[in-house]
Amino acid sequence: MSCDYYPYSKYTRVWIPDPDDVWKAAEITRDYKEGEPVLHLKLEDETPLEYPVGANRNPLPFLRNPDILVGENDLTALSYLHEPAVLHNLRVRFLESNHIYTYCGIVLVAINPYEQLHIYGEEVITAYSGQNMGDMDPHIFAVAEEAYKQMARDERNQSIIVSGESGAGKTVSAKYAMRFFATVGGSANDTNVEEKVLASSPIMEAIGNAKTTRNDNSSRFGKYIQIGFSRRYHIIGANMRTYLLEKSRVVFQAEDERNYHIFYQLCASASLPEFSDLGLTSAEDFTYTSLGENIFIEGVNDAEDFIKTREAFTLLGIKDSSQISIFKVVASILHLGNVEICSERDGESCHISRDDPHLKHFCSLLGVELKQMEHWLCHRKLATASETYVKNMSSKQATNARDALAKHIYARMFDWIVEHINVALHTSSKQHSFIGVLDIYGFETFEVNSFEQFCINYANEKLQQQFNSHVFKLEQEEYMKEQIPWTLIDFYDNQPCIDLIEARLGILDLLDEECKVPKGTDQNWAQKLYKQHSSSVHFQKPRMSNTSFIIVHFADKVEYQCEGFLEKNRDTVYEEQINILKASQFQLVADLFHEKDDVSSSKSSRVNVRAAKSIPKAPNKEHRKTVGLQFRSSLHLLMDTLNATTPHYVRCIKPNDFKEAFSFDSRRAVQQLRACGVLETIRISAAGYPSRWTYPDFFSRYRVLLKKSDMMSADKKLVCKNLLETLIKEPDMFQFGKTKIFFRAGQVAYLEKLRADKFRAACIMIQKTVRGWLQRVRYRKIRKSAITLQRYGRGYLARRYADFLRLTRAAVICQKQCRMVRDRRAYLRVRQAVVTIQAYTRGMYTRRIYWEFLLHHKAMIIQRSVRGWLQRKKFRRARAAAITIQCAYRRVHAKRQLQQLKIEARSAEHLKKLNTGMENKIVQLQRKMDDQSKEYRTQNEQLQQVNTSLGSQVSKLQKQLEQVRSQQGEGGQLTSLQEELERLREELQEVTAQKKKLEEEFSTEKLELQQRVQDLETENSLLKSEKEEMNQKILQQSKSSEDGSSVSQREESLQKELDQERQRYQNLLKEFSRLEQRYDNLKEEVSLTKFHPGHRRNPSNQSSLESDSNYPSVSTSEVGDTEDSIQLVEEMGVEKAAMDISLFMKLQKRVRELEQERKRLQHSVDKMEELAKRKGSESKSPTSEQETADLAYNNLKRQELETENKKLKNDLNELRKTIAERASQNNSSNELQDSYNLLLSQLKAANEELDARKEEVLILKSQIVSAAELREKNDHIQESLNVPELNNKEPLDKEEALKAYHGLCESKKLLEAQLQTQSRQHKDELEALHTQIELLKDDIEKKQEILNYTASLSPEAQVEYSVQQEITRLTNDNLDLKELVEKLEKNERKLKKQLRIYMKKVQELEAQSSRSKPELVRQVTVQRKEKDFEGMLEYNKEDEVLLLRTLISDIRPNTVSATVPCLPAYILFMCIRHADYINDDQKVESLLTSTINAIKKVLKKNNDDFEMTSFWLANTSRLLHCLKQYSGDEVFMTQNTAKQNEHCLKNFDLAEYRQVLSDLSIQIYQQLIKVAEGIIQPMIVSAMLESESIPSLAGVKPMGYRNRSSSMDTDAGGPSSYTLEALIRQLGQFHAIMRDHGLDPEIVGQVVRQLFHCVNAVTLNNLLLRKDVCSWSTGMQLRYNTSQMEEWLRGNNLYQSKAAATLEPIIQAAQLLQVKKKTSQDAEAICSLCSSLSTQQIVKILNLYTPLNEFEERVTVSFIRNIQNRLQDRNEPPQLLVDTKQTFPVLFPYTPSALSLETLHIPASLGLDFLVRV
Repeated sequence: MSCDYYPYSKYTRVWIPDPDDVWKAAEITRDYKEGEPVLHLKLEDETPLEYPVGANRNPLPFLRNPDILVGENDLTALSYLHEPAVLHNLRVRFLESNHIYTYCGIVLVAINPYEQLHIYGEEVITAYSGQNMGDMDPHIFAVAEEAYKQMARDERNQSIIVSGESGAGKTVSAKYAMRFFATVGGSANDTNVEEKVLASSPIMEAIGNAKTTRNDNSSRFGKYIQIGFSRRYHIIGANMRTYLLEKSRVVFQAEDERNYHIFYQLCASASLPEFSDLGLTSAEDFTYTSLGENIFIEGVNDAEDFIKTREAFTLLGIKDSSQISIFKVVASILHLGNVEICSERDGESCHISRDDPHLKHFCSLLGVELKQMEHWLCHRKLATASETYVKNMSSKQATNARDALAKHIYARMFDWIVEHINVALHTSSKQHSFIGVLDIYGFETFEVNSFEQFCINYANEKLQQQFNSHVFKLEQEEYMKEQIPWTLIDFYDNQPCIDLIEARLGILDLLDEECKVPKGTDQNWAQKLYKQHSSSVHFQKPRMSNTSFIIVHFADKVEYQCEGFLEKNRDTVYEEQINILKASQFQLVADLFHEKDDVSSSKSSRVNVRAAKSIPKAPNKEHRKTVGLQFRSSLHLLMDTLNATTPHYVRCIKPNDFKEAFSFDSRRAVQQLRACGVLETIRISAAGYPSRWTYPDFFSRYRVLLKKSDMMSADKKLVCKNLLETLIKEPDMFQFGKTKIFFRAGQVAYLEKLRADKFRAACIMIQKTVRGWLQRVRYRKIRKSAITLQRYGRGYLARRYADFLRLTRAAVICQKQCRMVRDRRAYLRVRQAVVTIQAYTRGMYTRRIYWEFLLHHKAMIIQRSVRGWLQRKKFRRARAAAITIQCAYRRVHAKRQLQQLKIEARSAEHLKKLNTGMENKIVQLQRKMDDQSKEYRTQNEQLQQVNTSLGSQVSKLQKQLEQVRSQQGEGGQLTSLQEELERLREELQEVTAQKKKLEEEFSTEKLELQQRVQDLETENSLLKSEKEEMNQKILQQSKSSEDGSSVSQREESLQKELDQERQRYQNLLKEFSRLEQRYDNLKEEVSLTKFHPGHRRNPSNQSSLESDSNYPSVSTSEVGDTEDSIQLVEEMGVEKAAMDISLFMKLQKRVRELEQERKRLQHSVDKMEELAKRKGSESKSPTSEQETADLAYNNLKRQELETENKKLKNDLNELRKTIAERASQNNSSNELQDSYNLLLSQLKAANEELDARKEEVLILKSQIVSAAELREKNDHIQESLNVPELNNKEPLDKEEALKAYHGLCESKKLLEAQLQTQSRQHKDELEALHTQIELLKDDIEKKQEILNYTASLSPEAQVEYSVQQEITRLTNDNLDLKELVEKLEKNERKLKKQLRIYMKKVQELEAQSSRSKPELVRQVTVQRKEKDFEGMLEYNKEDEVLLLRTLISDIRPNTVSATVPCLPAYILFMCIRHADYINDDQKVESLLTSTINAIKKVLKKNNDDFEMTSFWLANTSRLLHCLKQYSGDEVFMTQNTAKQNEHCLKNFDLAEYRQVLSDLSIQIYQQLIKVAEGIIQPMIVSAMLESESIPSLAGVKPMGYRNRSSSMDTDAGGPSSYTLEALIRQLGQFHAIMRDHGLDPEIVGQVVRQLFHCVNAVTLNNLLLRKDVCSWSTGMQLRYNTSQMEEWLRGNNLYQSKAAATLEPIIQAAQLLQVKKKTSQDAEAICSLCSSLSTQQIVKILNLYTPLNEFEERVTVSFIRNIQNRLQDRNEPPQLLVDTKQTFPVLFPYTPSALSLETLHIPASLGLDFLVRV
């Protein structure tokens, strides 16, 4: 410590002892010097005090901690560690902040608030689960989480030791710890073990808890519950051990106390019909329940608690009959207490009335004989060596025996219930580890202390010894871990006190020995104690008593009264009474008192020989064990268990004895702190280096003490060392560890003082400057006003004295001249003297400066010359050395070059040989190129020849066509036109006649329709009038209503109900998906357990495995096809497939389909043939040779088709035979493999042949039609040629005229169709040009933005940016070139195919021209036109599996990133369109069902991949939108184009599938939210609360033990910290992924809103549970962070998605941390500001508010009360934390696509070549 700092100086605050408050605060008023006898103090009420100090007086008082350290979460964070500091810190936290939990090193101190607090809900458990212990505020859940985490990490069992006085809250703390384990480590299956563990609590409270003067629910026994966990750390079972039940309470209670709760619960429920035979009434009527004179507890309903107790019994598997038996035993104890024992006159004997109703009830309830029980309640049996006799008992002895029997019955029933609870909680599976919860009594001292207090304090001595050794061990580990020199710390060892109690000839040994003595008494035992232990330090004899003794425990001295020790230790129960109970007719009662030894002996078959003499029966072995011996053995077993585990300590403190809420009695608290070992922990910590700081935290806190030059160093560790060595001069006051700095007590306070002084000086400087500026401003104002006043005043005075000045002017002139002469003379004299002095002085200074400059100049010349000479010398030496090195290197290099040249010269001939070989190769290559060029020229010549021949043929055909036309024109053109005109006139007359006829027929119908229209118009007018009336009424109502917001409120309520309904539906859907997932998991487990290796599935579960989900209108048994069957055969193997009946049926079905297709083709061919024959027979002219050739050619084609069909039929028969043989035979694997191969080859060949036959049939149809049309044309030509010769013949008949008219109509339709196609093409070209113009505009805008952005960058950044842009451009060009190459390849294949077709046509034409005559017209084959792409994709049924595997199972989002978003959805819908187009319902159902199942499997496989989940959410929603857009419903067609409306589905209504896809989209959305929240949740707290977004703003306070030794491994770096930039970057990645995948913007906004709600909930919950972040600087950081989040929303156009509104609570919390919190106006402003925060949250933040330096002020208790009073009218749920699991209902709005399906391009990289564009 620095030499100028002395702690006991003026203004230092200290603690002095006080008899009332234990410790009182004071302040030193005068500096204290060592050796002074008096310390001058001033109390808080300004009272002066002279405090005597010295060697024989009081020691120097304890120093107080700085105010900034008061209220810390961990007591070890205090700079001064002593009793008053601990007490004051607990008091401040409990009374001012209402914090009941505080850490003290490894101990959690829990103060009973005597009030129900809302800090134990499910959301609090979630908030503490997975958190580091030092990161959150102290809580019992934090200790439980630490134990759970260490069990999982260290593979070591854990224990939580809960101790404290009665009424301190031990039972509640243990209950909440078990609830945490039940919630976090819930069982993996449906055994509900955790519920059973929690159900044991109400049972044990009912039978083991009672009301005392200190506690309404005091545990009167100790228990240790072991909760077992599996390898996956799920609860699998539990076990309970109990210690020292207070049996005396059964028969005696002090005033205002009660018996055990079970008695009062049973009496309160006595009116129930099942308890009518118990004979119970009110608890006031029974002795054992009315001794305390108060049978009720305020706020407790015994009847309701009894219902909970029975429910717990049932949950634990205890049958109703056993429960009734237990209640009978309880009721029998009450009746036994009311049995009246009457004394006889002699006083030595007694009796019981035979008509005693309570004795009858007692015997009937327990099933024992009345006479025997009546007899042995008043008599006892004495056994001697020779005989046994019965002795009467006095009334007092009989009463004691009755009470002992009651206590024994209750204790046996208690043990039986505990045993059955353990059986219910036992598990058959192997326990991997356990966590034990020890709920045991704390140190007790009363005015009268008996055997129970002795055992309790003995147990606490053992626990304190274990606690001390554990604390010492942890301190030693901490020092060794940080490599700090370990010095032995002296701590209190209570082993001598334990030896006094349990060692040989100790207190318990002497007690057991005295119990064995026949006439042993308590007085004799006390004398033995005095004699044996009088020399012990821990044993004392009271001065005024010979029947008591004092033991000096670790906590306090306790005086024990010896009376009753022997009786309670013996726990005597007469054996005759026990034997009667053993003979009970009720099995449960008999089982209660049968010992294990009795059972085992009864099973023995050994024959016993009866002795001649009657030997007295030896007492029961169990009865010989004293209570002290049993307790000592169970305590040793408990200590062995605790020593084998890692302990965690919870010390419960009772703040007052009056059960008042949030009332703190310092004297009672100090007693308990001393008793529970908290102060011992403080003393051990303070003995070494209690204050510990990490280097970064120390640097951040105390960098204000550094100089600017010291802060420039990058090594923070070195900077901290230099600073401490400068500030603290004594090196023993601190130590440097590996990661931390260790300080002695008081050093942190000294550093805080220096820091405060530094800040105070800076504040004074700032205040001084500001005050000076304010004063200067004020001064200028005053000066300006004064000058103005002076100006006016002086003017007035000048005018007033003007006359006076004129009068005195002459006198003044005279005086002026006189005084001028006098003063001038004096001035000249003084001036001459001054000039002389200045001249001499300036000369002296100038000479001195001149000499100094001269010396400097000379020195510089010398230095310059010397330095120049040295540098020249150094340069010459360096140059010479460099030249030498260069010469040597060049020489070596020249030598190497010379050697190389020599080698090359020698190898020149070899090079020539190589050149000769190369020349030969070049010649060969040249020849090869010449040959290829010749071949190419010959091919070109051949192609030219073919072209010329084709041209000549075309010219010939044109000439022939012109000849035919000229012939037609010359002959009968005029006559034909006239005839045509006449025919048209006749037809027109006929049409008009028909029209008139139709008008007459439909005139009546027209009149009816007109009448109907009039009726509808009248109805419409009526409806309009009614509508106007209703509108007027609505307007009148709206005008008359005073509050116009009712409609909006109703709309809001309806909207809320809609959101709630949607939320419920989506929750049900979420639960359905969870159950479906669970079903899948169970199915997989079953398949793993049932299926044998090598087998995939069996026929029994074939149908269940075909589909994963149940969808409407889908028959999964009909979805299979041939390709699926083939794949199934390949997957299952040949042997398995041979026996599969379903596969055989599918193949048979496919065979029947092929047969039907063949018959249909044969039938169409036959019809075509008949049509050709009929037309041939009706022809007028004889068949030409060309026609006969064509008919022959067509007949030949048909014969080929028939032969091929026969062949196909034979193949199908072979296929059937093969399947039948394979199904019936079980031969060798080779035969099966052959048949399997034959099966596959024949199936595939059949499919290929079928496709080929279809194409041939189409070609044949076209040829038949062309032949028929050609014949008709020839007939027409012949008729026209014969017209001049047959002028006298009749004109053509009417039928032929109609045919000609129809031909003209068809030609007109053809022309209209061509015109429509041309107009459509024109429109498409215009749209393409418009889109191209828009793209060019966008490109220009982007380039302009890039240019502007590049101009604003630096040159280096411009280069880097230009490189990135070039890379991006080249990548895009590369992708475009790839697509262009794919298109060119496709076009090349198409052109090659067309070329082959044209060559075939040329060959056919050549053959035909060689056969035909020159005068006949050549036949022209009609080719099918290339149809436009209609946006459909055709696929074969067997390719469905490949399609789904390519588009769903194997696809990666990055493979389609450069294409149209949601491409798989569009492709799947185009396939669905084609299946709808061909009216194949099975294909539609199969494709949709398989698609949904495949998406589910992919998402299940990638359940933690955000990109994959987002990708399939986008595609699923897009497929849903496509099904809506093209459904044909008018609601969805409003935004469609005409072309899109043409693409609507024609045959099927897929509304039910739309609902299934909508549900699937909701499930995917929920999975997406879950994945995203899992990714960002670890980042939120660090980014929003811990990272310094604004540098140097956050301050660091001293840490406690929990921060410096947490469960996380700090050596390994601990958990990674995230910044706000990382969080925003992660959100940006989510947004970019969803946007790139084409997810709808509305859904993206909902996802962002849900994620922002998660950010808000986690941040606010941590803020509400962490005191260290509730400060002004954190509020500033949090406000900045939320503004950055809002800015990110605006930058991504997401501000309208309601995501910003979810941040409102944390924004208001940040503002609450920043605003003033003093006056009532501040309170009113806070109430109006924090509208989104609940009252509990506002009060909690104000309680947690912590100043980081001394210049901030704490929030006063009165201000918080003011806030509570102002907010008490709010109707809010009592919930502190925000529900992090809340999900907003998702809504998928309909967003149609503007993309036309026919413009969609499928990249070749997807491998979808099997899809055919239709």
